[in-house]
Amino acid sequence: MLCSILDAMAKSSHPPAGRPPTARGRGALSNASGRFERYARLIDPDADADADAPPPNPLTTVMEERPRSILTRNTSPDLGFDRSINPYRGCEHGCIYCYARPSHAWLGFSAGLDFETRLIARPDAPALLDAALRKPGYSPAPIAIGTNTDPYQPIERDRRIMRGILEVLLAHRHPVTVTTKGAAILKDADILGELGRLGLASVAVSLTSLDSRLSRSMEPRAAAPATRLRIVSTLARAGCPTGVMLAPLIPALNDHEVERLAAAAAGAGAGFATHIVLRLPLEVKDLFREWLAASYPDRAKRVMRYVREMHGGRDYDPQWGKRMRGDGVFARLIARRVEVAFARAGLARSGPDLRCDLFAPPARSGDQMRFDGI
Repeated sequence: MLCSILDAMAKSSHPPAGRPPTARGRGALSNASGRFERYARLIDPDADADADAPPPNPLTTVMEERPRSILTRNTSPDLGFDRSINPYRGCEHGCIYCYARPSHAWLGFSAGLDFETRLIARPDAPALLDAALRKPGYSPAPIAIGTNTDPYQPIERDRRIMRGILEVLLAHRHPVTVTTKGAAILKDADILGELGRLGLASVAVSLTSLDSRLSRSMEPRAAAPATRLRIVSTLARAGCPTGVMLAPLIPALNDHEVERLAAAAAGAGAGFATHIVLRLPLEVKDLFREWLAASYPDRAKRVMRYVREMHGGRDYDPQWGKRMRGDGVFARLIARRVEVAFARAGLARSGPDLRCDLFAPPARSGDQMRFDGI
């Protein structure tokens, strides 16, 4: 698997490191070498500026990975799930703040443009999931999807890997939670509605801003704010419990929208809501600073001052319990505003408890019949 990825890396082209792209619809402004690479690619400022200029429209390339397992386990004390699935690595949405960007370095890629243009698909995910759920001794608990990269990024429209995963979960009567900001989820409203009516699914739509300009700049290929609200209403009408995740809340950039976001979500039919403050682990801090200086130079220093205040004087504090909520006066102020706004809008602070008692792997052709209860 690793060899095939490395071969594909050698064959595919990408913008040089350190030079801002001219392409529209991309979040990162640079493509610095991954943190595990022995050598860094640098641009010689004295060289001909046009000699190695990036292509005007860096294309998305998709490679395939054939892992031996698809369920990822975690024991993080501040996460509400212990197992998850990622149908894709990398994310074409290109959200500049995405905390998953550093994970691309494990593949030898950059957390910058590579993360949003050089994607990995896992077409065997449904079959691997079916096999995992059939293992003797498997104990069901909600599977979280969309906790790293978005399962409904644009390539899902053609790949339909997520659709296959949901079909397996429905067949096994297994609970699932989905987090997304992608319009491709609308194609799965039927199956998510069926799962929801059985008490087996809930969806959280990431809602960052109602300002289309800010959203387009910060999340260039994600669904527009109005579309995300339509996702909420469509899934809620289909019977799937749906909420929103105000994430990330960024001081002096979108935190002033808390009350409007909560009201809009409730008006669209959301039943619950959560929030997460901006996280800037590893390479993300430099990528975000670069974007912020280019996109909002008038408030860049103020934004980062408040961010550091929320994280103990650093760009990011990875400590359990603090990394997603922050600490200090400003973080407490945001938390209080969120609490009041959610209560006023009638939004619960968490999604519904999902059922695990319906879990039953379906019989396959040739399986021995069961005699439970006889």
